[in-house]
Amino acid sequence: MQYQFNSSEFPKDPGVYLMKDEHNRIIYVGKAKNLRSRVSSYFRPSSDPSPKTRVMLGRVLRVDYITTTSEKEALLLESSLIKKHRPRYNIVLRDDKQYVLFRLDKSRPYPALELTRTARRDGSVYFGPFTSAAAARETMKVINKLFNLRKCGHKKFRNRVRPCLQHFIRRCPGPCCLEVSRQEYHAEIRRLEMFLSGRSAELVKGMEKDMHEAASELNFEKAALLRNQLEAVKQTTRSQSVVFPGTGDMDVFAPVYVQGGLGIGVLFVRQGKVLDSKNFFWPEHCPENDRELQNPLSSLLSQFYGPDSFIPEKILLPEKVDDPALVHLLMEYRKGKVRLVGARGESLKGLLNIARQNCEQHVRDKTEARAPALARVMGLEYEPGRIECIDVSHHSGQNTRMGVVTFIAGEPQKKDYRIYSLPSVSSGDDYQAMREFIRRRSRSSMPWPDLLLIDGGKGQLVAVQKALQDAGQADRFALASIAKAGTRARGSGQDQVYMPGRKNPLPLKPGSPELNYLQRIRDEAHRFALGSMRKSMMKKSLRSELEQIPGLGPKKVEALWKHFGSLKNILGASQEELMQVPGFGQEKARITAMSLEEWNTTNSSWHLS
Repeated sequence: MQYQFNSSEFPKDPGVYLMKDEHNRIIYVGKAKNLRSRVSSYFRPSSDPSPKTRVMLGRVLRVDYITTTSEKEALLLESSLIKKHRPRYNIVLRDDKQYVLFRLDKSRPYPALELTRTARRDGSVYFGPFTSAAAARETMKVINKLFNLRKCGHKKFRNRVRPCLQHFIRRCPGPCCLEVSRQEYHAEIRRLEMFLSGRSAELVKGMEKDMHEAASELNFEKAALLRNQLEAVKQTTRSQSVVFPGTGDMDVFAPVYVQGGLGIGVLFVRQGKVLDSKNFFWPEHCPENDRELQNPLSSLLSQFYGPDSFIPEKILLPEKVDDPALVHLLMEYRKGKVRLVGARGESLKGLLNIARQNCEQHVRDKTEARAPALARVMGLEYEPGRIECIDVSHHSGQNTRMGVVTFIAGEPQKKDYRIYSLPSVSSGDDYQAMREFIRRRSRSSMPWPDLLLIDGGKGQLVAVQKALQDAGQADRFALASIAKAGTRARGSGQDQVYMPGRKNPLPLKPGSPELNYLQRIRDEAHRFALGSMRKSMMKKSLRSELEQIPGLGPKKVEALWKHFGSLKNILGASQEELMQVPGFGQEKARITAMSLEEWNTTNSSWHLS
């Protein structure tokens, strides 16, 4: 039964519309200036939608809507609903974390360079972004060697009583407790800004001038320091070259349409240099001529940028996008002007080609290593895009936990991994653990999977199936279980996959792509659940060890864990930091600091980050 459109049910106001399937699951979210006109365009007899849209409309049994006061509010609501529900037929930006930035708070007397993921409008100067945190940390290591600035955080800087090792190896002037010329320190800050801004030639020229001036004033120690620093900067920047002079700061977005789906390449250009790149791929998504993707970038940009994102003034697209609501939203986020510009001229087209070529290679890699087709071998209506796998783990029947891992289009989505602590589950009862998990999962706001894979045999499969029926979630998604060879597979020589309604396992050949893929997901769930259980047991053991310290009972240890978050931070806490913990006065903090130092010395084998 298909949805019967009635135009009188929809207002002419701006808002969002939500297309739902037979399970009342949202499969598409869209925004509109005029809801009646936009929704009616899907169901006009003269319309000729793409095959993908025809399949989607064939599954729509209901269309709901939410009105807004403006198109900008509709855009915000659309982005929020897509992130929350992750509809099957939307472009969903799953990697929506904020990227790493360098932050320089110049309002402080002696600023330090910090790594952050939040670009606040607090007057600080930001450089980046870096899509790889590891690359950002490596760059930070280079900067720490090149520039004679403080390295410690603000809390340690305030509480230091003597210079640290960085001062004695001549990488920090020691402003924490020594008299340091603020003028010279800020001169070093200006050099750092030129380095991070890509103004290498200007930086080298200025450092050479400062070196000669120091030598002429017979300040040979300063001249030698500048000489070494100058040589290091030249060595570091020698391989850098301005890619496109005059382009300034911009983000470049280039869509790539292929038979296997849609890819979008992103370049981060700062001061005319390509700083970093990022690529996204949506397998089996709409082709280029799909009207739902006349401009996929509008949907992507509303998810890509947020209030805490670093947004450049210029965003380069293949063609200029006429979307005032999107522009106004980005300007509100940036607190300044934002322009969506089309690629005109050789320089801008060259940048777009770089983004497109990188994305094409990324798409080829993705399509070659894509998840195998499961719908045919498992008898499913459509390919499961989102697969969750669960595994129970416990320690001698205690500390029972359920690990949940998520795979989308063949890739693990680690930010969607979850651990459910199940203290009410009796000793080693996997079936009770499955029932308790389903009861709690049915109340979760996480989007439902297309396939729930269970690490277990037919017994675990039946337990989950019964729990879903009791929770009113039967038939919401597909179920399967995978039993390990030689155990739950009744001594067989290979892993076996069971599904509801089948007496025998699926006829999957050993080494087949489908079986290998399911085994990979199962093994990841087992690793994740077991690792979580072991970390929990280690934490309990460490808490017990800390409780043996004189004056530290369970409540005090709990307060320390809540405040510091890890054993490493607890053991490294100073008396001043301990005094900030609730329940720790000056004397208590002093005694605890001495006890922790002694405990740390006698238990030096403990290393926990």
